[in-house]
Amino acid sequence: MVGPCVICCFWEITQLHLLPLSMASHCVWLALIIGNSRLHWAGFREAFFCGAWHTPHLSAADVKQLVSQNFNPSAWAALTPSNVPQLGLPDDQPIELWLASVVPQQVQLWRTYPKLQQVKPDRIPIQGIYSTLGIDRILALWGAGESQGWPVLVIDAGSALTFTAGAAGHLIGGAILPGLRLQFQALSQETATLPEVDYCSLETLPIRWAKDTSTAIQSGIFYTLLAGIQDYIIDWRRQYPNSQVILTGGDSTVLYTSLKIQAPEIAVQLKQDPHLMFWGMQAYHRQVSKGC
Repeated sequence: MVGPCVICCFWEITQLHLLPLSMASHCVWLALIIGNSRLHWAGFREAFFCGAWHTPHLSAADVKQLVSQNFNPSAWAALTPSNVPQLGLPDDQPIELWLASVVPQQVQLWRTYPKLQQVKPDRIPIQGIYSTLGIDRILALWGAGESQGWPVLVIDAGSALTFTAGAAGHLIGGAILPGLRLQFQALSQETATLPEVDYCSLETLPIRWAKDTSTAIQSGIFYTLLAGIQDYIIDWRRQYPNSQVILTGGDSTVLYTSLKIQAPEIAVQLKQDPHLMFWGMQAYHRQVSKGC
Protein backbone atom coordinates (compact mmCIF):
# COMPACT_ATOMS: atom_id res chain seq x y z
CA MET A 1 0.00 0.00 0.00
CA VAL A 2 1.26 3.46 -0.88
CA GLY A 3 1.79 5.50 2.25
CA PRO A 4 -1.19 7.81 2.93
CA CYS A 5 1.25 10.57 3.93
CA VAL A 6 1.97 10.97 0.24
CA ILE A 7 -1.68 10.47 -0.63
CA CYS A 8 -2.81 13.10 1.85
CA CYS A 9 -0.36 15.75 0.73
CA PHE A 10 -2.26 19.01 0.97
CA TRP A 11 -0.84 20.40 -2.24
CA GLU A 12 -1.27 18.53 -5.46
CA ILE A 13 -1.21 19.39 -9.13
CA THR A 14 -2.05 16.91 -11.85
CA GLN A 15 -2.12 16.64 -15.61
CA LEU A 16 -0.25 19.93 -16.06
CA HIS A 17 0.21 21.39 -19.53
CA LEU A 18 1.90 24.76 -20.08
CA LEU A 19 0.38 27.06 -22.67
CA PRO A 20 2.47 29.68 -24.50
CA LEU A 21 1.48 33.32 -24.32
CA SER A 22 0.80 33.28 -28.05
CA MET A 23 -2.29 31.17 -27.30
CA ALA A 24 -3.92 34.03 -25.37
CA SER A 25 -7.66 33.93 -25.95
CA HIS A 26 -10.93 34.87 -24.31
CA CYS A 27 -11.61 31.11 -24.37
CA VAL A 28 -9.23 30.64 -21.45
CA TRP A 29 -11.08 30.27 -18.14
CA LEU A 30 -10.63 29.19 -14.53
CA ALA A 31 -12.83 26.81 -12.58
CA LEU A 32 -13.02 27.28 -8.81
CA ILE A 33 -14.88 24.84 -6.57
CA ILE A 34 -14.95 25.97 -2.95
CA GLY A 35 -15.07 22.98 -0.63
CA ASN A 36 -15.43 22.74 3.13
CA SER A 37 -11.69 22.48 3.82
CA ARG A 38 -9.94 23.90 0.73
CA LEU A 39 -10.34 25.43 -2.71
CA HIS A 40 -10.11 23.30 -5.85
CA TRP A 41 -8.82 25.08 -8.96
CA ALA A 42 -8.49 24.10 -12.61
CA GLY A 43 -7.47 25.91 -15.77
CA PHE A 44 -9.10 25.36 -19.15
CA ARG A 45 -8.55 26.61 -22.67
CA GLU A 46 -11.87 26.03 -24.39
CA ALA A 47 -12.48 22.32 -23.62
CA PHE A 48 -8.78 21.59 -23.01
CA PHE A 49 -7.98 20.73 -19.38
CA CYS A 50 -4.72 22.45 -18.48
CA GLY A 51 -4.26 21.30 -14.89
CA ALA A 52 -5.67 21.25 -11.35
CA TRP A 53 -4.31 22.47 -8.03
CA HIS A 54 -5.52 23.25 -4.50
CA THR A 55 -5.20 26.05 -1.97
CA PRO A 56 -6.57 26.66 1.52
CA HIS A 57 -9.49 29.03 1.95
CA LEU A 58 -8.38 32.53 1.00
CA SER A 59 -8.42 35.87 2.79
CA ALA A 60 -9.56 39.11 1.18
CA ALA A 61 -5.88 40.06 0.78
CA ASP A 62 -5.15 36.79 -1.02
CA VAL A 63 -8.02 37.36 -3.44
CA LYS A 64 -6.89 40.95 -4.09
CA GLN A 65 -3.38 39.72 -4.93
CA LEU A 66 -4.61 37.04 -7.33
CA VAL A 67 -6.94 39.45 -9.12
CA SER A 68 -4.36 42.25 -9.35
CA GLN A 69 -1.94 39.85 -11.06
CA ASN A 70 -4.68 38.28 -13.21
CA PHE A 71 -4.05 34.82 -11.70
CA ASN A 72 -0.62 34.61 -13.31
CA PRO A 73 1.64 31.85 -11.93
CA SER A 74 3.73 34.26 -9.82
CA ALA A 75 0.60 35.34 -7.93
CA TRP A 76 0.23 31.86 -6.43
CA ALA A 77 3.70 31.69 -4.87
CA ALA A 78 2.51 32.42 -1.33
CA LEU A 79 -0.52 30.12 -1.62
CA THR A 80 0.93 26.90 -3.00
CA PRO A 81 4.41 25.48 -3.67
CA SER A 82 3.10 23.77 -6.82
CA ASN A 83 3.62 25.10 -10.31
CA VAL A 84 0.38 26.64 -11.56
CA PRO A 85 -0.14 26.50 -15.33
CA GLN A 86 0.53 29.55 -17.48
CA LEU A 87 -2.81 29.99 -19.20
CA GLY A 88 -1.57 32.52 -21.71
CA LEU A 89 -3.51 35.70 -20.95
CA PRO A 90 -2.01 39.19 -21.02
CA ASP A 91 -2.10 41.14 -17.76
CA ASP A 92 -4.73 43.60 -18.99
CA GLN A 93 -7.31 40.97 -20.00
CA PRO A 94 -9.28 39.58 -17.02
CA ILE A 95 -9.85 35.85 -17.07
CA GLU A 96 -13.30 34.30 -16.68
CA LEU A 97 -13.81 32.66 -13.29
CA TRP A 98 -16.52 29.98 -13.07
CA LEU A 99 -17.31 29.36 -9.43
CA ALA A 100 -19.25 26.76 -7.45
CA SER A 101 -19.25 26.76 -3.66
CA VAL A 102 -20.54 25.00 -0.56
CA VAL A 103 -19.11 27.77 1.69
CA PRO A 104 -21.14 31.01 1.32
CA GLN A 105 -18.58 33.15 3.20
CA GLN A 106 -15.89 32.41 0.63
CA VAL A 107 -18.20 33.37 -2.26
CA GLN A 108 -18.52 36.90 -0.86
CA LEU A 109 -14.83 37.51 -1.55
CA TRP A 110 -15.45 37.15 -5.29
CA ARG A 111 -18.70 39.11 -5.67
CA THR A 112 -17.06 42.15 -7.24
CA TYR A 113 -14.87 40.25 -9.69
CA PRO A 114 -16.01 41.46 -13.14
CA LYS A 115 -15.64 38.12 -14.92
CA LEU A 116 -17.38 35.99 -12.28
CA GLN A 117 -19.78 33.28 -13.44
CA GLN A 118 -21.43 31.46 -10.52
CA VAL A 119 -22.81 28.00 -11.19
CA LYS A 120 -26.59 27.76 -10.77
CA PRO A 121 -28.02 24.30 -10.01
CA ASP A 122 -31.22 24.98 -11.95
CA ARG A 123 -29.18 25.20 -15.16
CA ILE A 124 -27.78 21.70 -14.71
CA PRO A 125 -29.84 19.14 -16.68
CA ILE A 126 -30.14 16.49 -13.97
CA GLN A 127 -33.70 15.67 -13.00
CA GLY A 128 -34.80 15.16 -9.41
CA ILE A 129 -32.31 17.53 -7.75
CA TYR A 130 -33.60 18.69 -4.35
CA SER A 131 -33.00 22.20 -3.02
CA THR A 132 -30.36 21.34 -0.40
CA LEU A 133 -28.28 19.00 -2.57
CA GLY A 134 -24.70 20.33 -2.54
CA ILE A 135 -23.41 21.82 -5.78
CA ASP A 136 -20.22 19.77 -5.39
CA ARG A 137 -22.26 16.55 -5.45
CA ILE A 138 -24.32 17.75 -8.42
CA LEU A 139 -21.22 18.64 -10.45
CA ALA A 140 -19.47 15.36 -9.57
CA LEU A 141 -22.51 13.33 -10.61
CA TRP A 142 -22.90 15.26 -13.86
CA GLY A 143 -19.19 14.96 -14.55
CA ALA A 144 -19.32 11.21 -13.94
CA GLY A 145 -22.33 10.76 -16.19
CA GLU A 146 -20.74 12.86 -18.93
CA SER A 147 -17.32 11.17 -18.78
CA GLN A 148 -18.20 7.58 -17.82
CA GLY A 149 -21.84 7.18 -18.81
CA TRP A 150 -25.01 6.37 -16.87
CA PRO A 151 -25.97 4.74 -14.52
CA VAL A 152 -23.23 5.82 -12.13
CA LEU A 153 -22.50 5.91 -8.41
CA VAL A 154 -20.09 8.61 -7.22
CA ILE A 155 -18.30 8.10 -3.90
CA ASP A 156 -16.68 11.39 -2.89
CA ALA A 157 -14.15 11.03 -0.07
CA GLY A 158 -13.77 14.60 1.14
CA SER A 159 -14.56 16.29 4.45
CA ALA A 160 -17.78 14.32 4.23
CA LEU A 161 -17.98 10.93 2.58
CA THR A 162 -20.89 11.12 0.16
CA PHE A 163 -22.65 8.62 -2.08
CA THR A 164 -24.50 10.16 -5.03
CA ALA A 165 -26.22 7.95 -7.61
CA GLY A 166 -27.86 8.71 -10.92
CA ALA A 167 -29.27 6.97 -13.98
CA ALA A 168 -30.21 8.38 -17.38
CA GLY A 169 -29.69 11.94 -16.18
CA HIS A 170 -31.88 11.49 -13.09
CA LEU A 171 -30.81 11.64 -9.46
CA ILE A 172 -31.46 8.29 -7.78
CA GLY A 173 -30.37 9.44 -4.33
CA GLY A 174 -27.46 9.13 -1.95
CA ALA A 175 -26.06 9.31 1.55
CA ILE A 176 -23.73 11.45 3.68
CA LEU A 177 -21.48 10.56 6.61
CA PRO A 178 -18.37 12.08 8.19
CA GLY A 179 -15.26 11.63 6.09
CA LEU A 180 -12.09 9.87 7.15
CA ARG A 181 -10.28 12.91 8.59
CA LEU A 182 -13.44 14.25 10.24
CA GLN A 183 -14.02 10.97 12.08
CA PHE A 184 -10.51 11.02 13.51
CA GLN A 185 -10.87 14.67 14.52
CA ALA A 186 -14.25 14.11 16.17
CA LEU A 187 -12.97 11.47 18.58
CA SER A 188 -10.11 13.65 19.81
CA GLN A 189 -12.11 16.89 19.97
CA GLU A 190 -15.35 15.57 21.47
CA THR A 191 -13.95 13.24 24.13
CA ALA A 192 -11.94 13.89 27.28
CA THR A 193 -9.08 11.44 26.89
CA LEU A 194 -8.97 9.95 23.40
CA PRO A 195 -5.87 11.11 21.51
CA GLU A 196 -5.60 12.75 18.11
CA VAL A 197 -4.49 10.05 15.69
CA ASP A 198 -2.85 10.81 12.35
CA TYR A 199 -3.99 8.19 9.85
CA CYS A 200 -1.40 9.53 7.39
CA SER A 201 1.21 7.62 9.37
CA LEU A 202 -0.30 4.30 8.33
CA GLU A 203 1.62 2.23 5.78
CA THR A 204 -1.03 -0.48 5.58
CA LEU A 205 -4.37 -1.30 7.16
CA PRO A 206 -4.26 -1.27 10.97
CA ILE A 207 -4.50 -4.39 13.12
CA ARG A 208 -8.20 -5.12 13.51
CA TRP A 209 -8.09 -6.35 17.12
CA ALA A 210 -5.93 -3.60 18.61
CA LYS A 211 -4.17 -3.61 21.99
CA ASP A 212 -3.58 0.16 22.26
CA THR A 213 -5.90 3.12 22.00
CA SER A 214 -4.45 4.78 18.90
CA THR A 215 -4.54 1.57 16.88
CA ALA A 216 -8.04 0.82 18.19
CA ILE A 217 -9.22 4.18 16.80
CA GLN A 218 -7.56 3.47 13.46
CA SER A 219 -9.11 0.01 13.35
CA GLY A 220 -12.59 1.16 14.26
CA ILE A 221 -12.70 3.97 11.73
CA PHE A 222 -11.02 2.23 8.81
CA TYR A 223 -12.78 -1.12 8.97
CA THR A 224 -16.27 0.25 9.59
CA LEU A 225 -15.83 2.88 6.86
CA LEU A 226 -14.61 0.28 4.37
CA ALA A 227 -17.48 -2.05 5.33
CA GLY A 228 -20.00 0.74 4.76
CA ILE A 229 -18.54 1.57 1.34
CA GLN A 230 -18.68 -2.09 0.33
CA ASP A 231 -22.31 -2.38 1.46
CA TYR A 232 -23.40 0.61 -0.62
CA ILE A 233 -21.54 -0.66 -3.68
CA ILE A 234 -23.07 -4.14 -3.36
CA ASP A 235 -26.57 -2.72 -3.03
CA TRP A 236 -26.02 -0.36 -5.98
CA ARG A 237 -24.66 -3.11 -8.20
CA ARG A 238 -27.60 -5.33 -7.26
CA GLN A 239 -29.95 -2.70 -8.68
CA TYR A 240 -27.72 -1.53 -11.56
CA PRO A 241 -25.36 -4.40 -12.47
CA ASN A 242 -24.06 -2.71 -15.63
CA SER A 243 -23.09 0.59 -14.06
CA GLN A 244 -20.03 2.60 -13.10
CA VAL A 245 -18.77 3.22 -9.55
CA ILE A 246 -16.26 6.06 -9.29
CA LEU A 247 -14.19 7.22 -6.32
CA THR A 248 -13.15 10.86 -6.11
CA GLY A 249 -12.10 13.38 -3.44
CA GLY A 250 -9.03 14.02 -1.34
CA ASP A 251 -9.06 10.69 0.50
CA SER A 252 -10.12 8.59 -2.51
CA THR A 253 -6.65 7.15 -3.07
CA VAL A 254 -6.15 5.94 0.50
CA LEU A 255 -9.63 4.37 0.52
CA TYR A 256 -9.19 2.81 -2.91
CA THR A 257 -5.83 1.35 -1.93
CA SER A 258 -7.30 0.06 1.33
CA LEU A 259 -10.20 -1.55 -0.51
CA LYS A 260 -7.75 -3.36 -2.79
CA ILE A 261 -6.30 -4.97 0.34
CA GLN A 262 -9.53 -5.53 2.26
CA ALA A 263 -11.94 -6.36 -0.58
CA PRO A 264 -10.14 -6.84 -3.92
CA GLU A 265 -13.30 -8.25 -5.51
CA ILE A 266 -15.00 -4.89 -4.82
CA ALA A 267 -12.02 -2.70 -5.69
CA VAL A 268 -11.71 -4.23 -9.15
CA GLN A 269 -15.18 -2.87 -9.95
CA LEU A 270 -14.18 0.72 -9.17
CA LYS A 271 -12.63 3.57 -11.07
CA GLN A 272 -10.83 6.51 -9.51
CA ASP A 273 -11.01 10.03 -10.93
CA PRO A 274 -9.91 13.05 -8.87
CA HIS A 275 -11.41 15.54 -11.34
CA LEU A 276 -15.10 14.57 -11.55
CA MET A 277 -16.27 17.98 -10.32
CA PHE A 278 -14.20 19.67 -13.01
CA TRP A 279 -15.74 17.49 -15.72
CA GLY A 280 -19.10 18.66 -14.40
CA MET A 281 -17.90 22.28 -14.46
CA GLN A 282 -16.63 21.76 -18.00
CA ALA A 283 -20.05 20.47 -19.06
CA TYR A 284 -21.70 23.46 -17.38
CA HIS A 285 -19.38 25.88 -19.16
CA ARG A 286 -20.11 24.22 -22.48
CA GLN A 287 -23.86 24.43 -21.93
CA VAL A 288 -24.06 27.97 -20.51
CA SER A 289 -21.31 29.71 -22.47
CA LYS A 290 -22.18 31.08 -25.87
CA GLY A 291 -18.96 29.64 -27.22
CA CYS A 292 -15.64 31.08 -28.27
